[in-house]
Amino acid sequence: MAERLAVDGDELAHFMRLLKKSTESMKGLRKALNDATVTGLGTDDLDLACEQFQNDWKYGAEQIGEQTEDLMKIVKESKDSYRVTTSPAGRASSAVWKP
Repeated sequence: MAERLAVDGDELAHFMRLLKKSTESMKGLRKALNDATVTGLGTDDLDLACEQFQNDWKYGAEQIGEQTEDLMKIVKESKDSYRVTTSPAGRASSAVWKP
């Protein structure tokens, strides 16, 4: 089955660039949320609702950003591991060591 596995390194690199861009966008969103003020929009209830909305979005953006960074690391590690196993040295070492 492993002989049928194919990984497109260029596609993985493209995916990693997209993840990096997403991470940077999430950082920008978090900064914009931190810089925004929600007081004085209207009634106290409206101000409170806006503050809660901002806090929820900030938390969600942080979570998405962290998970995107984690995914980017996993994809990079997978790409690097695949590159090692498909290199001549990687193939030679796997041929020598068989459990």
